[in-house]
Amino acid sequence: MKPQLAHLAAMSALVTSAHAAVPAYITQDHSSAAVLDNASAHAILKDAMADKLARLAKLYPTRRWGFLSEVEGGFNASKTCVITARVSMLPVSGKSLIYKPNRTATTFDALPGATREQCRDLAKAKLREAVESMLFSLVPS
Repeated sequence: MKPQLAHLAAMSALVTSAHAAVPAYITQDHSSAAVLDNASAHAILKDAMADKLARLAKLYPTRRWGFLSEVEGGFNASKTCVITARVSMLPVSGKSLIYKPNRTATTFDALPGATREQCRDLAKAKLREAVESMLFSLVPS
């Protein structure tokens, strides 16, 4: 009887660990370094996807789909910070993404009289908004 319990416990542990490990999506960032660094963009994508990752991966397998973020902008002649943020869901080929967007979410905004730091904060906020919009279209609440 004890060997059967040990076998059952081992199988239970395997099943639990298999369900707990959700593979990560391939993500790339092509943002302007003047408004957003790669590390911040990847952190925003990861944080936004964290609570929906299991459901998202079930609907859109990580081996077939990935995400690309792009944030562009800066200051115009009148010292207004102008930002455009875009997130696209792209097909995966091997270990890279193919630029044939399946879904895209874009946000933009302008902030007159902003400092460089305020412009960077606006870029982060717009990327977060684009990611949330994309996730809502993929996995409604």
